[in-house]
Amino acid sequence: MKKAKAVLAAVLAAAMVMSFAPAVHAEEESDITILFMPKLTNIPYFQSTNEGAQACAEDLGITVIYDGPTTADAAAQVTMLENYIAQGVDAIVVGPNDPEAMTSVLKKAKDAGILVLDWDTQADPEVTDGSVYNVVDKDFGEHLVDKLVEYMGTDEGDIAMITGGLSAANLNAWIDAGNAYMAEKYPGLNVVTLEPSNESQDEAYQDTKDVMTAYPDVIGILGYSSPTGPGCGKAIADMGLQDQVAVVANGLEEDCQDVLASGGLKCACLWSTQKLGRLSIATAYYMLTHDGAFPQDGETIEGWDEPVISDGEHNIYLTAAGEDYEA
Repeated sequence: MKKAKAVLAAVLAAAMVMSFAPAVHAEEESDITILFMPKLTNIPYFQSTNEGAQACAEDLGITVIYDGPTTADAAAQVTMLENYIAQGVDAIVVGPNDPEAMTSVLKKAKDAGILVLDWDTQADPEVTDGSVYNVVDKDFGEHLVDKLVEYMGTDEGDIAMITGGLSAANLNAWIDAGNAYMAEKYPGLNVVTLEPSNESQDEAYQDTKDVMTAYPDVIGILGYSSPTGPGCGKAIADMGLQDQVAVVANGLEEDCQDVLASGGLKCACLWSTQKLGRLSIATAYYMLTHDGAFPQDGETIEGWDEPVISDGEHNIYLTAAGEDYEA
């Protein structure tokens, strides 16, 4: 009887470890499989992050699966995540289209002993083991507003906002930070509309033309999400409004050269997308191989060459306010 109780206690202890601290032993590291899921797979921003993720995977000798929907579809993400939970991947690193829609499936993943991180956009922190932020949301949101005022040459007038998706937590955080900042520092700015582009360059283009038709007094446009830089900028250039409307928006440096040269886009603000992908995978790998421990601020982790920027508990940051790409 004593022996049976001892065996039962050992089994229960092992189960508790598996439930609360996802980990992979050193001899199993080459068998690690991480799902790296973006909001959608087929736009340059996320394809570029995957390049960084795959480079990190090659350096670490692990497998990273890049998969997700081809449109910004939260329901499709949930269905795909259910399949990967059933397959039994070691970690899920996901950029949710709709954080609330992810809660149930991410909790299911955690309950199954899978390490869960979010990246690019944050999910419910109650169901994730950590978050990889591209920027500090407040700093980035305020920086975009400052750049727009700089290029408009005035801190008064009508402006418009064009975002990716209305439920994208990171984009909303930048917008909220910008609105609060404007109310305090630039009360003469008037936001006339906020339009969703659904992470589509074509929709950002059409949104911009529609905004300028409906609100001809707009003198500035803020674009949130990487397709808005080239999309909004091209619309302003095609309408011949480069000297009347300043556009400051997110955008990959290589995607924005034509619109920067035309003057349709005054400034693209982003960060190294490849580094974001690399940091996301390096963070997951660290936690898998360190009994679920979160990287500490200033620590150097395998797969990442720089000291990490971390709160030591749940959040890790790529940069504070990103980088500016200007003509």
